[in-house]
Amino acid sequence: MQANINMKSENSTTKRRLRGSYLISLMSIMLVLFVLSLFSSLMLFANRISDYIKENIGFEVVMKKGVKEKDIIDFQHVLDKKEYVKSTEYISKEEATRRLSEDLGKDILEWLGNVENPLLPSIDVRFKSEYANNDSIAKIEQWVLKNKNVKEVYFQKSLIHSIDKNVNKIAALLLLIGFVLLIMAVTLISHTVRLSVYSKRFVVRSMQLVGATEGFIIKPFMKYFVIQGVIGAILSLVLLTLFLVATLKNVPELAVLINFGNVAIIYVSVLVLGVLLTTLSTYFSMRKYLTADIDELYE
Repeated sequence: MQANINMKSENSTTKRRLRGSYLISLMSIMLVLFVLSLFSSLMLFANRISDYIKENIGFEVVMKKGVKEKDIIDFQHVLDKKEYVKSTEYISKEEATRRLSEDLGKDILEWLGNVENPLLPSIDVRFKSEYANNDSIAKIEQWVLKNKNVKEVYFQKSLIHSIDKNVNKIAALLLLIGFVLLIMAVTLISHTVRLSVYSKRFVVRSMQLVGATEGFIIKPFMKYFVIQGVIGAILSLVLLTLFLVATLKNVPELAVLINFGNVAIIYVSVLVLGVLLTTLSTYFSMRKYLTADIDELYE
C-alpha cells in the first residue's frame, strides 16, 4: 500500500516536472520569437518613416512670367506620367500669394502697394522614395530646365544629403542589431531544445538498445518541438498584435506608415522561423545523443 502511494507521488512529481519543463521551453521560444518579431516591426516602421520623409521632399518648378496656365498644366501632366514622380500640385500665382499672406499674417498685395506682385506660378513635385536623392534629382533637374517655360528649379540639396546620410547610418545600425538578435535567438532556442532533449537522453539510449532506428527515435521529438515552435510563434504574434494595436491606439498617426503586406510577411516569417529553428535544433541535439558514448550521457 505504501509502495503504491510512493509510486503515485513520484509519478505526480514527474508529471509536474514535465509540465514545468514544457512551459519553460514554450515560454523561452515565445519570448525569443516575440523579440525578433517586435524588432522586425520596428525596422518596418523605420523604413516606412524614411520613405515617408523622402516622398515629402519638395521640388519646386518655378515657371517663367507670362506662361499660359494651359501650358503649365500640360507640363504638369507630363511630369505626372514620369516613373519617378509620386505626385504634383499646380500652384497658381494667386494661390502662391494667398499662402504667403497666411504665412506672414498680412495681405502681401496690400504690403507691396503699387509694386507688381513678384510671385510666379509653380509646380510642386514629390518624388518616389527611391528617386529622392541628390544624384537622381540633379538629373531630373537638368531635364526639367530644358523646358522653355521653366525659369528655375528649387530644392534643398543639403537637406536631402543629410537625410540620405542619416538613413544609411540608421539602416546599418538596425541591420547590425538584427543580426545580433538573430544569433541570440538561434542560440537561446537551441539551448532550450538541448536542455529538454538532455532530460530524456537515457530514454533515447534505451530505445537504441532495443533496436529502434534513428528516424523512429527522432520523429516524436521532432514532432514535439515543432508543435512547440508553432505554438510559441503564434503566442509571440498574439503579443505583437496586441503591442501594435496598443501603439496605434495611442499614436494613430502611425497608421499611415503601416504596410499590411509587409506586416503579413513578418507574421509568416515568424511562423516559419519558429518551425525552422526548433526543427534544426532538435535534429542536431538528437544527433549528439544518438552518437554519444555511455560516459557522455552522465556529463
